[in-house]
Amino acid sequence: MTQEEALRIFKALSDMSRLRIVRALTEGDMYTELLAERLELTASTVSFHMKKLEEAGIVSQHKEQYYTVYSLNREVLGDTLLGAAASEPEGEDGQHKREDAYRRKVIDTFFEYGKLRSIPVQRKKKLICYEVIAEHFVPGRVYSEKELDEIILPIHEDYCTIRRDMISEGILSRNGNEYVRIR
Repeated sequence: MTQEEALRIFKALSDMSRLRIVRALTEGDMYTELLAERLELTASTVSFHMKKLEEAGIVSQHKEQYYTVYSLNREVLGDTLLGAAASEPEGEDGQHKREDAYRRKVIDTFFEYGKLRSIPVQRKKKLICYEVIAEHFVPGRVYSEKELDEIILPIHEDYCTIRRDMISEGILSRNGNEYVRIR
């Protein structure tokens, strides 16, 4: 079961009248008028809710003489919680594409010819820019402060702020005058 199907089922069950109908159907198959009488609802209200339950696949119907009889689809209900919990989230690729597009847009906005135009105010954008700058450092290699500044200066003139922010964000670590790229 996909998460979309599970969501449709959960939405259908998010109404008290529909939950009461499902509970009544656990006792056995019933027709609209009998459900209406037992639940003290009008037949049109029961029909409305049955349509929602049917669309979600929770109930099915069949004709018996003049009546439409509804049955509970027990397999769907039994698999719903476990299936929803175990299924992969849908649209994960779409989420990654949106994140990549956002990252690309931030980089295109703040970088020109490899230089950082300005340091973004928004933290999320700032982190993206600092990650781009961090690509100039070899992870695990120890850099002196002078080496670090010489790498950052061609990218942006405020190398002190960038160096300090990259340390506070955990991109770089500092031990005296030695710096190491962590991530």
